[in-house]
Amino acid sequence: MKIDGRCHCGFITFEAEADPARTGMCNCTDCQMLTGGAFRVTIPSTPGSFRLLSGEPTHYEKTADSGTRRIHAFCPRCGSPIYATGLGDDPKPYSLRFGTVRQREHFKPRVQTWTRSKAAWVDHIADIPGHEKGAH
Repeated sequence: MKIDGRCHCGFITFEAEADPARTGMCNCTDCQMLTGGAFRVTIPSTPGSFRLLSGEPTHYEKTADSGTRRIHAFCPRCGSPIYATGLGDDPKPYSLRFGTVRQREHFKPRVQTWTRSKAAWVDHIADIPGHEKGAH
């Protein structure tokens, strides 16, 4: 599926190809810290299909406990996370951040990883009262 997206302020724009069936949700403590949330939803692009259309993201190189190094890209103006990817040259997949993809209604996580780090309330999120607009 052809997708496109942007950061919150619109400085970074991109396009890629992605399979909705490969959407995942990570509960690891690194994803919790890097998002400021309980988990991160990622959409892996088809290797070689990611194309930056505007802007230049800032990169942060993260080393996992396993020793694996990944580049995390975010907008230098608004701070929106855009993607993570491995080191080296393309073609490679980019793990696109769910909230930046315009077609996100087509992408539902099919698998959760690092569930041992999952916040206990995530399994009961439907039990939390909801409001269509801000409640504060």
